[in-house]
Amino acid sequence: MEKYALNYPPLVLASRNQHKLIELQKLFGIPQDSLRLATDYPGSPDVEENGTTFEENALIKARALRDFTGEWAVGDDSGLEVDSLGGEPGIYSARYAGQHGDDKANNLLLLQKMAPLSTPRTAHFTCAIALVSPDGREFVTMGHCPGTILHQGRGNNGFGYDPLFLPDGYNRTFAELPSDVKCSFSHRAIAAAKMCETMKNIFTR
Repeated sequence: MEKYALNYPPLVLASRNQHKLIELQKLFGIPQDSLRLATDYPGSPDVEENGTTFEENALIKARALRDFTGEWAVGDDSGLEVDSLGGEPGIYSARYAGQHGDDKANNLLLLQKMAPLSTPRTAHFTCAIALVSPDGREFVTMGHCPGTILHQGRGNNGFGYDPLFLPDGYNRTFAELPSDVKCSFSHRAIAAAKMCETMKNIFTR
């Protein structure tokens, strides 16, 4: 039987976050030097995430880095969607309370909005990962992780809404679970696994 080899081209990640780079390298299972940060390309743009869905924002970021570098580019967007709040905070998860990345304020606002509600506290994290090619091809994969929003946070091993999110089937929050356990079933892990299969189909020779 003929064996096929994977031939990954240079990929640029539409992010300046080293931790995200390392996480996606592991989740994709690709050589470390195949995925690079936007900061490896001097002058790369800061992209405004002005889409209306996670998919749109992931594509917006990936397209911008593809256009700037001329390389294959990867973009992602993720957030928390609470059923009783009509999907809030959604694409505004990181800036729910107004200032980008203020986890404490975002969590407090979420709890305040949910306090008067008697409906179930079900929610899910969503992640979209986009891959775009220099010749205009585009691929998007999605991942979801369902769970429940607690009345108060637990744990310190996480960020964002992790202390409030109890994933289905677990008795520990995202912020209480070890990182390797969380990354085995999280929304980003699911989306990345799907994208890994997509890349294998594209880059097999």
